[in-house]
Amino acid sequence: MPDISLTTLVFLCLAAAVAGWIDAVVGGGGLLLLPALLLGLPNVQAAHVLGTNKAVAIVGTTGAAVTYVRKAPVQVKTAVRIGLAALAGSMGGAFFAAGISSDVLRPVIMVVLLGVAAFVMLRPTFGTATDEARRRVSRARTVAAIVLVGGGIGFYDGLFGPGTGTFLVLALTAVLHLDLVTASATAKIVNVCTNGGALAMFAYQGTVLWQLALVMAVFNLAGGMIGARMALRKGSEFVRGVLLVVVFSLVAKLGFDQWSA
Repeated sequence: MPDISLTTLVFLCLAAAVAGWIDAVVGGGGLLLLPALLLGLPNVQAAHVLGTNKAVAIVGTTGAAVTYVRKAPVQVKTAVRIGLAALAGSMGGAFFAAGISSDVLRPVIMVVLLGVAAFVMLRPTFGTATDEARRRVSRARTVAAIVLVGGGIGFYDGLFGPGTGTFLVLALTAVLHLDLVTASATAKIVNVCTNGGALAMFAYQGTVLWQLALVMAVFNLAGGMIGARMALRKGSEFVRGVLLVVVFSLVAKLGFDQWSA
């Protein structure tokens, strides 16, 4: 564990708790957790920051996934299949990442996110699917979710990354006609798969600060479980509101990164 002050440790633990809450409700907790680690550990190599980030995030994501599975109508088998496809896609994206400039990707993703935000705001029924709509989902749509949502967004995660959880929630809602709460639950299972693969690689490379990760993971787990329970209790309208806040925050972050690059 690096030599850090108590103030920094408290800051990182609070960031982990809030990130866990955001990630459980609608995805995108990494938008807070990773910058917090970079700010709190300025003298630590980037690889160790990334590895520690995954070790913290997977705990909160797993806790949220378990909470959702116990209380939400999640098709675990389908979610795991999408997760495995996402894992394969992320490996492919990581392979090509070195040859792609993030300066090119940022404007594209910003436009897509703004389009998504407009769609969600103009379609009040988005993310409020009924049980009948979910039952009408064809086998072709399930395959599309595995290949396009899992493989495609997994590829994006390996290639670039920011907002992957949010994209998963939106795509699962659109393709499988899920309500936003069930989509968040399914996305958590997918995230467990992708985070597990990434963490295994970081652990193999020895780039995880395990002691720090363990302390932060306790807070991330608490935040994730609280977020999942709130989403289940308050329903899709609550998730919808948080979703829009996260989307606009992601656009702002990408815009700042593009401007300061």
